[in-house]
Amino acid sequence: MNRKFVILIFVALTSMATGCSYRKVAAPGSTALIEPLLLHAIAGSPQRYIAERHKLEVITSESELQKSWESAVAFCPTVQCEVVSSSITTRAGDSIPSGVISLRVAPDDLKKLLGHVEKLGKISRHTTEREDKTTAVVDTEAKIKNLTGFRDNLRAMLARPSVTVKDLVEIQKQLTDTQSELDSETAQRKILANETDKIAVEIDFRVERPSGTVGGFAQVWDALRESGSTLGDSTASLITAIVAIIPWLILIVPAVWLLVRAWRWLKQRRHRPVALPGSHS
Repeated sequence: MNRKFVILIFVALTSMATGCSYRKVAAPGSTALIEPLLLHAIAGSPQRYIAERHKLEVITSESELQKSWESAVAFCPTVQCEVVSSSITTRAGDSIPSGVISLRVAPDDLKKLLGHVEKLGKISRHTTEREDKTTAVVDTEAKIKNLTGFRDNLRAMLARPSVTVKDLVEIQKQLTDTQSELDSETAQRKILANETDKIAVEIDFRVERPSGTVGGFAQVWDALRESGSTLGDSTASLITAIVAIIPWLILIVPAVWLLVRAWRWLKQRRHRPVALPGSHS
């Protein structure tokens, strides 16, 4: 009898644990569900999702800047590459012309792109950055899988003939919220795929310094330009301070003048001889 009682208690506890686990699975986006799945997926998946970025600075002559910039833009479509953004500025006054191109290229064609860029000028700087996006990708995919299953279950509940009007409204609301969250996670997964499936390349085109401004002359020229800018900033600050003080001067100057007059009057009165009674001038 005691043995049967112990077995019944064990079955009841097992059922309660199973019921709790079921409720966790049914909740979309639950961290209690996603975190174990995330850790298991990361540990079991050998694939790593790496976002790679290259930044290049290309030095060219001012006469070749436009041509080099256009050549890089035109070469991109010839391989698995897309231009994300591009801009170029021409000389205006003291400003130095420059150009910028942001690209995304397939890993297999990265070497071809870099080889073409090397022909456009002198590579003065080339930096490479890599960021592991595996956790974000696996997390997003786990949420998508969980939300997709929950959405399908809600759709199946709507098809039941025994569903009441009250339940129908509640299920439809939950279905709308779930679909909206699913669309958001799907869009995030596409962004991550764009970052990890292709390599970001940013190319900055700079104009080389004229031959007459190399070495110490370049430093002198830069110092003169910086001193002019500093002088202009200081003059602007002084003008701003003067303009800010003018309203107070209108009040302070008359007040100081009145105080000086009052002090002189008191001083004169203090030193004036006192006339004695019965005295004649």
